[in-house]
Amino acid sequence: MSNLDPSLLKCEFDRLSTMRHMGRVSGVARGVIEIQGLEGKARIGDHLTLRRGGASDLPGEVLHVEAEVIHMLPTAAPDGVSLGDQVILDQTPAFAPGLHWLGRVVDPFGRPLDGKPLLPGAVGQDIMRAPPPAVTRKPLGKRMETGLAMLNTMLPIVQGQRIGLFAGSGVGKSTLLATLAKSMQADAVVVALVGERGREVNAFVEHALGTEGMKRSVVVAATSDQSALARRRCAWSAMSIAEYLRDQGLNVLFLADSVTRFAEAHREIAVAMGEAPSLRGFPPSVTPLIAGLCERAGPGSGEQGDITAVFSILVAGSDMDEPVADILRGVLDGHIVLSREIAERGRFPAIDLSRSVSRSLPGAASEEENRMISETRKLVGSYEQSEVMIKAGLYAEGADPLLDQAVRVHDELDAFFGKLETDGIKNSFNRLQLILRRATANLPR
Repeated sequence: MSNLDPSLLKCEFDRLSTMRHMGRVSGVARGVIEIQGLEGKARIGDHLTLRRGGASDLPGEVLHVEAEVIHMLPTAAPDGVSLGDQVILDQTPAFAPGLHWLGRVVDPFGRPLDGKPLLPGAVGQDIMRAPPPAVTRKPLGKRMETGLAMLNTMLPIVQGQRIGLFAGSGVGKSTLLATLAKSMQADAVVVALVGERGREVNAFVEHALGTEGMKRSVVVAATSDQSALARRRCAWSAMSIAEYLRDQGLNVLFLADSVTRFAEAHREIAVAMGEAPSLRGFPPSVTPLIAGLCERAGPGSGEQGDITAVFSILVAGSDMDEPVADILRGVLDGHIVLSREIAERGRFPAIDLSRSVSRSLPGAASEEENRMISETRKLVGSYEQSEVMIKAGLYAEGADPLLDQAVRVHDELDAFFGKLETDGIKNSFNRLQLILRRATANLPR
């Protein structure tokens, strides 16, 4: 502890309080605990600790506040709770990130998960902070190197852009996010692992990011066994860290895996609060919840940096019209769709170009680059429309000049789309240009 900043220690001591308020359990129904004695002192979102006789303490959060009682949503099943049990109102912990958090793994409350001490920063952050005023925000910035040929060329990502990654389970979503976290151009990376499997958190930190990747990263994790309150808060806390780093003038890459589990956690809480599900099982409040999270990312104001965000969305059965996917498509600056069919034939990333779009185009590319992108899309679309006929042996060369070109370079384009690119955006376009020349000139490969 000798190398810790003394000023941070002083701030932590200043936050301590010797006063504790206590209430008593007056009822338990439908997983929500009713408490008397804390009305007038507890606020929605405050932390509570219930002392169960003969069992471990049960933490929770204030869900409802009424004139004579408050309602607590516990983080686990209220087994063993009885009338009269003590409930302690805990001081709401300050969420105060700092630059010294880079390289660390924390939970949604800012507590370290990597076994090393971690002090809060000097100033607390509101995890529900409003985005910068719309009229003061800067325009989207320059194109960013991603480490992937497909995203360097066909689906460019620019500074401050917010893009969605739509995928079913097991098609390479987490692997793609890990590649971006390690290779994408940014000053700092903030990763929100919402409802992730416990073993995947450590695998992401040690293998996906590695020692070099972690030096510029903060990982916020709430595993699948944690309460809905913690899982929902995970995304907000991670975004709050990204906003703090942005305010320091850094250009931040924010990765969220996944918004679907964030919405599912909110659904559990909303149902406990009595909100009726109406959007195919989701409550109406999920729409402003998701839109609010996404709006906090993007270009900053004035001297602030930018938050470039990639939000992953789980689409069961490739249903792009399910509620969470539908909401996100309307508020993001583009979407990347991963295909199970492409993944099963072994190409990574398994991006379906025909169903993906970046709204940074055409502004993010030069006139010549846009021409190459358009020509490539035509070749890919022509091949996909006739793929069944080609594989059945019914294709006859010469009947369609565009299809002839598409067939000629299909394998080469497919290999290019799966290429990890370490030489920069310009070289990615140079390689694409060579492939397009062979499509029209029928040169030997």
